[in-house]
Amino acid sequence: MRSPRRIRRTALAALSAGVLFAVAGCGDGGDRTAKGTTGTAEAKDVLLQPLASPGPGPFTESTARETASPSATGAPDTEPTSATRTVHPVSGAVPGLYGGTRSVAACDVERQTALLADDEDKARAFADVSGIEAVQIPGYLKSLTPVVLRADAQVTNHGYSADSATAFQAVLQAGTAVLVDSRGMPRVRCACGNPLGPPVVADGKVAHRGERWPGYDPARIVAVEPGVKAATSLIIVNADDNTWIERVVGDSGGRDRTPDDPPPFEPDADLLFPSPGRPSESAPPDPTPSGPAPSGPAEPEGPTDPGPAEPSDDFGDTPPEGPWEYEEEGVPDVAPEPTQVFPAEPDEPAEPDEPAGPDEPMEAGLDDVFAG
Repeated sequence: MRSPRRIRRTALAALSAGVLFAVAGCGDGGDRTAKGTTGTAEAKDVLLQPLASPGPGPFTESTARETASPSATGAPDTEPTSATRTVHPVSGAVPGLYGGTRSVAACDVERQTALLADDEDKARAFADVSGIEAVQIPGYLKSLTPVVLRADAQVTNHGYSADSATAFQAVLQAGTAVLVDSRGMPRVRCACGNPLGPPVVADGKVAHRGERWPGYDPARIVAVEPGVKAATSLIIVNADDNTWIERVVGDSGGRDRTPDDPPPFEPDADLLFPSPGRPSESAPPDPTPSGPAPSGPAEPEGPTDPGPAEPSDDFGDTPPEGPWEYEEEGVPDVAPEPTQVFPAEPDEPAEPDEPAGPDEPMEAGLDDVFAG
């Protein structure tokens, strides 16, 4: 005979399953197409969306312009050998995350505005997802910047069905034309006019549905996070000659220019997934003081006779007491100061701030199999 505790657990499990089933299947939220789930933002079912594919429930016709698509940053030359899925958080302010063609907009913003204005129901649904009023759509779209993705990116996409927006998780192919806001967040996919939001990244096994493109690697997906503060311009990569472009936020390319202070790495550096030896690394600081020793006592506590003078360069005969430590892979490496303090030297200068880099990758496990 079952114990009362076991019976109660069984009842609770059944109740929970019933609630989840009801949520997944109620109303338009449970609509499913042949290419993926369009009525839920659950991350267990992710739709792969190639460049020109409008996907399920497009809001409008495509407003993406035919331009050269920048190659994906660090894209593999062959098919991936591992199916392990990893989504890497990256700031929307990272130079080189987006690309484009100088003085050419990736999307026709005016046409996008006109297409939404022609359908009041779609305009209302678009505004609801974007957090604005329908009458604010023209100004909202003009505040966004047309660029193209340089890495496959997961987003929360929104199709249009039954007079409302239906959310679903999608991975957009590198080269996809999008409109981004002042914090670098993708807000509109130009191939379908769909509003976009931050992704919902789930733990466990995720079902990737749809058409896979050459070079697609489930371990090289980014999740764009908003920059720390609103920017007045974005640093993007020119698809024509692999040079830097500074594009003013909300501009369609008419004011593009070469940045006065370009990033300290090449435009083709694999910024999203750095590793030792990449050109995106910054040089380690010089541990030797550049100026004369300050007046006053400089002797550290300890023996008063330091012995022969120690070499002051990084490659002297006397190594530091312990090994130098480097940041973990995924963050540009900066070598810290040696841990040993030599006599007759001033205090070590404060280490410079480390360059911004992506957070630790979020890797989905393989425990939870998607239930279709």
